[in-house]
Amino acid sequence: MAVEIYRPFAFAGGLSGAAALVAYAASAHGGSANLGTVAPILLAHAPALLVLAVLAPGRSAARLGGWTTLAGLILFAGDLLTRDVAGTRLFPYAAPLGGTLLIAGWLVIAIMGIMKQKPSS
Repeated sequence: MAVEIYRPFAFAGGLSGAAALVAYAASAHGGSANLGTVAPILLAHAPALLVLAVLAPGRSAARLGGWTTLAGLILFAGDLLTRDVAGTRLFPYAAPLGGTLLIAGWLVIAIMGIMKQKPSS
């Protein structure tokens, strides 16, 4: 039986896992504290995005939760990494906005867990 995959989340999950390992390695070799903060966040969200890649084709709530979570991850991690690489922020309050979106995305995913799923035809 072939499983339908929502490719944007599969790609993002793989990229998030790879970026986590790069951040861990850079942090271990003298990187800043931001790299050590970002690495576990990226790594924790990688498998979540992969699971959402499987759930998203049949569930609009999974797509909404996934895109919200992904936007939050990009803003939060992106802002902290930009501080290290460029010495500046993405924009004011990018990290708090990203964190808020991460929380909102996880709440959508949690709500999806108690929603009734329509039977597939």
